[in-house]
Amino acid sequence: MQQALQILEKYWNYSSFRPVQDEIIKSVLERKDTFGLMPTGGGKSLCFQVPGMVFDGICLVVSPLVALMKDQVAQLQSKSIKAIALTGGIKSEEIIQLLDNCQFGNYKFLYLSPERLEQEWVLERIKNLPISMIAIDEAHCVSQWGHDFRPSYLKIKNLKTHFPKVPFIALTASATPRVQVDIINLLGLEDPSFFSKSFARENLGYHVIKAEDKLFKLNQILQKNPEPSIIYVRNRKNCHVFAQKLSDLGFKTTYYHGGLPLKEKEKNMDSWLIDKTPVMIATSAFGMGIDKPNVKTVIHINLPENLESYYQEAGRAGRNGQKAFAILISSPSDIIQAENQFIQVLPDVKFLKEVYVKLCNYFQIAYGEGINEEFPFGLNQFCLQYDFPVLKTFNALQFLDKQGIISLTQEFSEKLQVQFLLESKEVIRYISLNPEDEPIISTILRSYPGIFDLQINVNLAFVAKKAGTTEVKVLNLLEKLKKLNIVEFFSQFNESKIIFLEVREDERTINRVSRHLESQNLAKIEQIKAMVDYVSDDKSCKSQLLLNYFGEGNSKECGVCSFCVSKRMKNVPLEDLKTQIIKLLSQNEMTAREIVALIGIEEKQVLEVIKGLLEYNIVSINSRNQFTIVK
Repeated sequence: MQQALQILEKYWNYSSFRPVQDEIIKSVLERKDTFGLMPTGGGKSLCFQVPGMVFDGICLVVSPLVALMKDQVAQLQSKSIKAIALTGGIKSEEIIQLLDNCQFGNYKFLYLSPERLEQEWVLERIKNLPISMIAIDEAHCVSQWGHDFRPSYLKIKNLKTHFPKVPFIALTASATPRVQVDIINLLGLEDPSFFSKSFARENLGYHVIKAEDKLFKLNQILQKNPEPSIIYVRNRKNCHVFAQKLSDLGFKTTYYHGGLPLKEKEKNMDSWLIDKTPVMIATSAFGMGIDKPNVKTVIHINLPENLESYYQEAGRAGRNGQKAFAILISSPSDIIQAENQFIQVLPDVKFLKEVYVKLCNYFQIAYGEGINEEFPFGLNQFCLQYDFPVLKTFNALQFLDKQGIISLTQEFSEKLQVQFLLESKEVIRYISLNPEDEPIISTILRSYPGIFDLQINVNLAFVAKKAGTTEVKVLNLLEKLKKLNIVEFFSQFNESKIIFLEVREDERTINRVSRHLESQNLAKIEQIKAMVDYVSDDKSCKSQLLLNYFGEGNSKECGVCSFCVSKRMKNVPLEDLKTQIIKLLSQNEMTAREIVALIGIEEKQVLEVIKGLLEYNIVSINSRNQFTIVK
């Protein structure tokens, strides 16, 4: 272990390993198959990167996430460690060159997607490399009961035949007991050493709050906890909507989702990391590689798809060990919405076949052809042409991606053309009547002088920066000017690229993977049910519910979740509560919400006491819904 510690200090500037890390690394260095179950933020990557540096040869890393592979390779390269990644979009000639580099260039890490192992010629080349160890990241993907099943993970077991003496290390941040058994069996781990770090987070209070007015509740929470926070929303539109609403309430906000250009993603991320905009509103796309220690609150305003995802996202709070909160704001309609969002949009085999055939027709791919052909792809246009529901279609395409039939990548590109239809003096007149629109319009006119004569390509990011505003506000103004017949503009946004990884075989292609689709749909329905049960259960400690789900039974009540706090509150005598409320109302007229915020007692209890005070004519209610002492 001495050499491992020296490598840790030299390349990562740490003097010691975290709990469980040292045990896992010791096991791998003893060349044993090893299974590490480490909750998010536990430092999984070091468990194979450090041994990979100790051993002679190349550490083969199998990972399903292109972004994570690229991120880890970039980090290793920044430390002058030689690493490469074979991701889905790389052409065969380039792969040959990269594998040549591995064989003769003294590389230490080779990252690749599990689908690459299904290509015989790639496997043949890997068999000739000096592989020192094999790391399987996101190992839960091997199980159909995991939250991200990928059948290509089932082929990893075959590497045991080619590398019988090479240690395997399987790592995951979330796996139920059933999935843990699958990981060991389906990856062919031989008498593995099993290490797990408890899923318990003593400094993190899990709260489920029932509220119809989610914006009001957000305002309350952020006022009380002004430190950095993440607010997870359901879709991209809500990122912008809630960023604007919270900004209007005085909070410094930014946003992040998969459809943003790379530069804007990086700008918004950096702004949040340095606490310039401490409130981050994001979709589930925000998360990979996030390790900001001082996040005080992680708030979900919609139900996540499963408890695995919720635990990982919630776990981004309180990594500095200080008191933090994971809050899920729930309303009665959320369960119906979750079923509509996650269950009603699951594609069946018939729909999957239809999408695949239409996709091939859309790009004019003939039967028996198409392998490695690449196309820009607009999901909305595709769905519009064939009258497909967007979410269900996206899920079908994601399934095809996970099966290695296509590669669907998010690559945002934009094209915006604008022409002013009125004469310049009329535009100046409009500006004089609408001075709030002047910065954007003046920036466009100064930057694109020919814009009155023909449609000009306009750089949206450039205009927004010059005008001191956001791209969304520029687009909103152009929409407004278009309705007023002041401008004509055309925008086209491509957010994806599709690469066909197999020849087109229609029925044969889909029939081969249909059983996986049925199993996956069943698992997703069970996961949604577990998520709904977690939110609905008001008789159990929230931390205990999560720990039980991940197989940690016999845990104690945490004392800091919404259930444990409410249990303590119930012990507050009603007479004491009545006295507190009368004292508050004798000083100021207040709404029930204001009383709840000041006292910190459950709203249900406060309303119960106020009801009694109204009945005995001790308080009355005015036209502004405020309670006041009857004089």
